[in-house]
Amino acid sequence: MLYISEIKTSAPAVFKSVLQQKVYEKLEENGIAFQRVDTDEAITMEDCAAIDLALDVEIVKTLFLCNRKKTDFYIFVTKGDKPFSTKDFSHALGIARVSFAPAEMMLSMLGSPVGGATVLSAVTAPANVSIVFDEDVVGMPLFGGNDGTTTCYMKMPMDDVFKYLRSLGKTWQTIKV
Repeated sequence: MLYISEIKTSAPAVFKSVLQQKVYEKLEENGIAFQRVDTDEAITMEDCAAIDLALDVEIVKTLFLCNRKKTDFYIFVTKGDKPFSTKDFSHALGIARVSFAPAEMMLSMLGSPVGGATVLSAVTAPANVSIVFDEDVVGMPLFGGNDGTTTCYMKMPMDDVFKYLRSLGKTWQTIKV
């Protein structure tokens, strides 16, 4: 059984990574309120089912993708239960077929381990990382996802996710897949 803490409304007392620290600093700087839970390591969408219930939110699926040359990267946020097709994603953006970025690139570029991809990692992402939202996610009232780790999940209004990204000077695309 997956351990899930009580709901908390403040940053962790000790940060597990530079990314996690920067995420909470940026949330605080922008006055963005959130609820979060600490958990055992949760990597799969099946692991997230219990977290969905604890936070009363649907945890999104976030994928880190790249082109064949590994020069263009994408953080793609979609619904947790939605199947993913590289063909449909690439077609929607009008780009060559993508694949999953290697784990070591996810760690070096985003500061996230496997299973820890999050749109919030835009705070440390280099310029060649594009942010892409599935239109089904954009229409959700609440965002549920991790903080760049596989042991802390949070929820906040979807509008605050966009406020967070704007505060970083980041833009994003919305696609229908």
